[in-house]
Amino acid sequence: VQLQASGGGLVQAGDSLRLSCVPSGRASSSSGLAWFRQAPGKEREFVAAIRGSGTTVYADSVKGRFTISRDKTKNTVYLQMNNLKPGDTAVYFCAARSSPNQPIVSTMGQRGTYDYWGQGTLVTVSS
Repeated sequence: VQLQASGGGLVQAGDSLRLSCVPSGRASSSSGLAWFRQAPGKEREFVAAIRGSGTTVYADSVKGRFTISRDKTKNTVYLQMNNLKPGDTAVYFCAARSSPNQPIVSTMGQRGTYDYWGQGTLVTVSS
């Protein structure tokens, strides 16, 4: 099982980045996939998720700035991040489910909903 995350980098406040995640093996992108992030010294927190039906859920801190989307033909999930802030600095992880069943909406932001985790990609936003 692999989750290949990419797209991180060093940007200035107000800039944009697009992260990509490609699941393979037993990880299923069809049922649901999410992005979490972990800043230095902090707990891993939910960012955004998309499930099989296309329903999306966002953390309040990124609503209106981040967009999660899916390209089924490329088996890739994206996280478009606009108007980045220094507080967005973190390692971003994509997470996928082993089950082909999509999660209940209320559980899409929970770490326990996902079985597989990528290695993370670092996003650094300077002020």
